[in-house]
Amino acid sequence: MGEHNANNFSDIEYVFLDRDGVLNRSLPDGRFITRWEEFELLPGVADAIAQLNRSGRKVMVVTNQRCVALGLCSEADLLTLHERLRNQLTQQGARLDAIYYCPHDAGECNCRKPLPGLFEQAFRDFPGADVRNSVMVGDSLRDIEAGARMGMRTIFIDVESEAGSRSPEADRSTALASAVALSLSDCVQQYLSPRGYE
Repeated sequence: MGEHNANNFSDIEYVFLDRDGVLNRSLPDGRFITRWEEFELLPGVADAIAQLNRSGRKVMVVTNQRCVALGLCSEADLLTLHERLRNQLTQQGARLDAIYYCPHDAGECNCRKPLPGLFEQAFRDFPGADVRNSVMVGDSLRDIEAGARMGMRTIFIDVESEAGSRSPEADRSTALASAVALSLSDCVQQYLSPRGYE
């Protein structure tokens, strides 16, 4: 990673977040969230995003939403859900600077993580962003591979660490990631805590 220490995040200006499992609770059995009633923000998420906002960093969501390709919800439904997410965060003093999503099924596009399309779109929209000043925060191997393929630093949210049993995917994610945290709140406190906002 050149002169950049993989475990030093002080120069990070752009924070890319996965959605399900990082911002909100994932549904069991791999089910998709298709309605707002199923959407539950995880504890501490709004405060963590607000801290990132106060530090001057840009906060963006990059999320695979294959539920659209599968016909479980429309793209309009997904946009409505994301608007309600933004509104809920705003009410709690937090802001998302952008939300990028892939509505496609596997093999149909260049934007489904771990492919680079969503990041490339973000880098076009935010000309100051590049792989050297960005970090990908996610809870799956797909997220960590996406960031690693781009050459970005990555932080793995290890939701299995306290579950007692670990999947091979979690072990691979831990090995590949630049750093590991227990939640978005823990991630911000450990690695991205803005000075003066402890």
